Amino acid sequence: MSSRRQGRRPRTPDGEGPVLVYGRNPVRELIRAGRRPVGEVWALEQAADDPALAGVNVVVKSRDALARLAGTGDHQGMVAITEDYPYVDPQAVLEGSGPIMVLDEVQDPRNLGAVARVADSAGFAGLVIPTRGSPGITPVACKASAGAVEHLPIARVGSIVAFINDLAGSGRWAAGADADQGTDYRELPWDPSAVIVLGAEGAGLRPRVREVCDRLVRIPMRGSVGSLNLSTAAAVLAFQAVAGD
Repeated sequence: MSSRRQGRRPRTPDGEGPVLVYGRNPVRELIRAGRRPVGEVWALEQAADDPALAGVNVVVKSRDALARLAGTGDHQGMVAITEDYPYVDPQAVLEGSGPIMVLDEVQDPRNLGAVARVADSAGFAGLVIPTRGSPGITPVACKASAGAVEHLPIARVGSIVAFINDLAGSGRWAAGADADQGTDYRELPWDPSAVIVLGAEGAGLRPRVREVCDRLVRIPMRGSVGSLNLSTAAAVLAFQAVAGD
């Protein structure tokens, strides 16, 4: 059983407030993964006895108190207080088993989280995002990933262009997604060394990133709408890339 007590909102050393993960699945996966410590979990009375919280300090709070802590009402009755997200070294992702997903300046943390969920579900070696031009793994991204970010290796790099340029030395190759150009995704010779590169919402790949990709790949559209949303496109390409495994 988890221990219940009344608690005060902890503060981080810089005084800006705690590092949070909210939502039932994200909190459960945070605890299950064990990659970062959990100080305590604030929970509604009806959620406090969730088996996933066994051994964790649980503070029973009202729905409004959880919303104030999380900064949103979308907390699903659980908010965990933890530490900064543990990004991995890019080399660890390159050396992992399976394809890699790269996001070029994706701005919406919900899209980032949703793509991370796709990459984890498809068994990818990891996800690579830029240090600048990306929100990083925020509480919103954690929630959108349903906790997948706690398991998926995620690296940040200073330059996506440089990262792609260095792929040859690792035996990998880059397929840049482009709505208008490139090879039909069903015709590309996918293998576990593939690196799928997706551009920002609306803007797509930046020209320099497009230029350094080994191949461009497109998803043909048959309907009236000219493109898929980011996470859907990621899912189409990701599961095609692992279809032969």
